[in-house]
Amino acid sequence: MDKIAILAMLCPCVLPAQILLQGRILTPNADPIAGARLRATAATATIAATAGPQGRFSLSLPGTATYEMVIEREGYYPLQTQIDVTGSSEEITFTLVPVRELRESLDVTTNPLTVDIDSTAARRTLDDRQIINVPYPNTNDFRSALRIVPGVIRDNRGGLHINGAGEEQILYTLNSFQVNDPLSGRFDTRLNVESVHNVEITGGNLPAEFGKGSAGALAVRTHIGDNQLRYSATNFMPGFENRKGWIVGDWAPRLTFAGPLRKGRAWFSNSLDLQYVQTVIRDLPKGQDRYSSMRYGNLLHTQLNLGRSHILHAGFLANLWNAPRTGLTALDPLETTIDRRTRQWFFHIRDHVSIEGGFVAEIGFASNRTFGREIPQGPNLLAFTPEGKRGNFFVDGIRHGARDQILWNNYLPSFTKLGTHQWKTGVDWNRVQYNQNVHRTGYENYSDAGRLVTRTLFAGAGTLERSNHEFAAYLQDSWRIKPRLLIETGIRADWDSLLRIWSPAPRLAMAWSPTSLPNTKLYGGISRIFDASSVRLFTRQMDQYTLTTYFAPEGHATRTNALSIFSIPGVPLHRPRYYNATAGVEHYWPGRLALRAEFLNRRGAGGFTYRNAYTTPELPPPAWALARNASFVDAVYTLDNTRRDSYRAISFSVRQNIRRQYEWLVSYTRSRALSNAVIDVNIDDPIIVTSNTGPMPWDAPHRLMSWAYLPTPFRNWSIAYLLDARNGFPYSTRLEDGRISGNVNALRFPFFFELNLHIERRFVFRGHRWALRLGANNITNRINPETVNNTVTSARYGQFFGGNGRATNIRIRWLGRQ
Repeated sequence: MDKIAILAMLCPCVLPAQILLQGRILTPNADPIAGARLRATAATATIAATAGPQGRFSLSLPGTATYEMVIEREGYYPLQTQIDVTGSSEEITFTLVPVRELRESLDVTTNPLTVDIDSTAARRTLDDRQIINVPYPNTNDFRSALRIVPGVIRDNRGGLHINGAGEEQILYTLNSFQVNDPLSGRFDTRLNVESVHNVEITGGNLPAEFGKGSAGALAVRTHIGDNQLRYSATNFMPGFENRKGWIVGDWAPRLTFAGPLRKGRAWFSNSLDLQYVQTVIRDLPKGQDRYSSMRYGNLLHTQLNLGRSHILHAGFLANLWNAPRTGLTALDPLETTIDRRTRQWFFHIRDHVSIEGGFVAEIGFASNRTFGREIPQGPNLLAFTPEGKRGNFFVDGIRHGARDQILWNNYLPSFTKLGTHQWKTGVDWNRVQYNQNVHRTGYENYSDAGRLVTRTLFAGAGTLERSNHEFAAYLQDSWRIKPRLLIETGIRADWDSLLRIWSPAPRLAMAWSPTSLPNTKLYGGISRIFDASSVRLFTRQMDQYTLTTYFAPEGHATRTNALSIFSIPGVPLHRPRYYNATAGVEHYWPGRLALRAEFLNRRGAGGFTYRNAYTTPELPPPAWALARNASFVDAVYTLDNTRRDSYRAISFSVRQNIRRQYEWLVSYTRSRALSNAVIDVNIDDPIIVTSNTGPMPWDAPHRLMSWAYLPTPFRNWSIAYLLDARNGFPYSTRLEDGRISGNVNALRFPFFFELNLHIERRFVFRGHRWALRLGANNITNRINPETVNNTVTSARYGQFFGGNGRATNIRIRWLGRQ
């Protein structure tokens, strides 16, 4: 028998006694921080652990000593401290402070000191410091801030695309609740950028708790106050800009204040923002070249600690937007624009309870209400000419959307079986409603000689309503086989009242940090994920239809009242499914330098699309078409499951944190986004397409993006930049009758290049902290066009319009008392 083992049996005191160090990791408001990582280092050993759902941890230390402790979690400042361990059992509580924009002169950092083995998915984060410090255009727009995250891109219309997907293929949450627009499924919620604590974007192999978004999940967490009263104001003075003459420039005053309602028990945070935007189109004559909009938003977030392990969160968001003459471009004059008005009201409440033994329950309710109004400039028909549009837009409508949500998540007590298992389970119920009252007139297509080619009029009722009930349940097992090896398995099932089928979605993922490479993490996984069913997509057969008349070159009608209509077949439809695969590696070097390489493959099958199923347009119309006053039938667009999508990307990024709040990032992404249903055929977009296979409108095969916020040799001076370079987006060409010419999205806009450079000075004046920023957006003055004349018979065919040149940016912020 081993001599040491015999000696231990005869005299156990020879071996050092194990000491159990346990406790909790909390925020200053006593919220548990699940997933926080601890590392205890003494002269002889380094011991690591991860906090559970209640924020509890347990470390078996080899003996009494003074230990260097490191506690960290993304979104919080790492804590480095020393503790003297003397007894056989120790209980201690650590507090991590949430990352906030640094306003005091403190030498802290937010970069993680160790790799995060708790995350098996492709996850990227954005915190409030980057949102405030990086000089992206439209710094008052939170959606614009998201483009500084690798893998996120905005198209020419402002749409947000993550991992090559459509905007409606992402699950968006605000403080744990879904905020996808009930009408479109997009992320139309407007937030004060200074109200955001952090953003977490997860793609590829999603955990089982996430569904209804095949390309990923975007989770926004907002600030909550603490025991210190905090307040700030930004852009409270309007500026002036020289854009074809001096004008009042974009003005977006913001005010935030947060603090205790009752110290140690209840807190609040309130963020108010107003926005006045004046847009000038440089290609239009003065007097017809500008439009303005007004926006109001307010977000209130509160927390009440009912007990040591019982926490209640609640919040309310209000958004209002009034935008006359929306849609003005070089090819769309004032008469063709729309006056838009929108409103959103969002309320949520969430109850978090921790029970002895490791059980955590979370139940919540949220309600989202949206309103949209579209008003054309007049009743005339819209005219499409080779030189642009004329007349009035054809839609006059009112739309209402609603979503009510109940969620219930549970962490079960962990147990040991060939490692440690942590189970999480939950259910999610949603009721989505949509109704509209829309009246459409019609539109005409003209040739380059001014000859009328087609006239399309709308018929039928545009008043409708429809609802959908969604239900989902999931179970996920986080199996930690070893401290540096985690395997996650899960199963999710989705059901809704539109399809009335259950859709199982299994998940499998892993994360591993080799013992020989403690600063390296390998991760990857595969998953089956389903998209949500869009209520608006299932209302097109209830909406209006079109009757088109075709004209000969001599001016007489050759085909009258040709019907185009939407239909949903009686056969069962399936839920669109996607298969995602992810593999990646992260490595941390000394000096807080981090490298990340990642591969993502996303393939979709069975997607929803409307295709023309009518094969005999030359024959007399059937009885159902005659009942709609049709003389012919052009198309019966039928909903089916034939859509296929493909996205493949490989990306590399390098990032470094440089003392205090300074950091830089460089990333490169090589990707391809393809589909056989590029154009969404719908009644409000008068495009006729036959071959619908090609790159998506936001496809950018090569993209280099870099940003930084850096110190200078001068005290309290900083410099910031943003560089974004990529391929131009693809576009299609059209014939004079509205049909797509050739392959869809066969051509591209010019190469996109943008460089923004700002300097900032922080100072104290009359006992208050201030930050003054001066800089230039698009400092190279490169014009990145947003519009193109794509009518092949036009004399201006292929001419690009829009885009902004160099623009001066001034920002002053009041950061509160010294």
